[in-house]
Amino acid sequence: MDRRSDLTAATLKIFYHHLYELAKGLRPLAMMTLSSEGAGTVVTELVGSGTPHHVQRACRNKVNVVFGRPSAVATARRLLERRLCDLTDEQDFMLGILLGYDREQQCLRYLARVETAAVQPAEPAEAPVGVLH
Repeated sequence: MDRRSDLTAATLKIFYHHLYELAKGLRPLAMMTLSSEGAGTVVTELVGSGTPHHVQRACRNKVNVVFGRPSAVATARRLLERRLCDLTDEQDFMLGILLGYDREQQCLRYLARVETAAVQPAEPAEAPVGVLH
């Protein structure tokens, strides 16, 4: 059985387009969120082509596969020690830039995240143990 059958034709087309952009130097890093089976197919292709990659579990049935230049993948591996939704504002910004997202839009996204965090009330500090109110 052809392992490529795990992915739709459209998903494979996107994957190969990412590889093309990486080869042409248009971006240093690409990321795809796939089913575990589909990720297996992509990882097999990446291993076969010698493309550095990192796999991160996104949820029960999905994984994020990042691939690209060695330094970009190493950086993404460090950033993705936590789930995407748990990245700090700065980590989110850096990952977006590495993925080749529009720089101005990433700056606007970062500023919006920072401003939102600044206006949210801080959680009340817990009283130290043994201190009576």
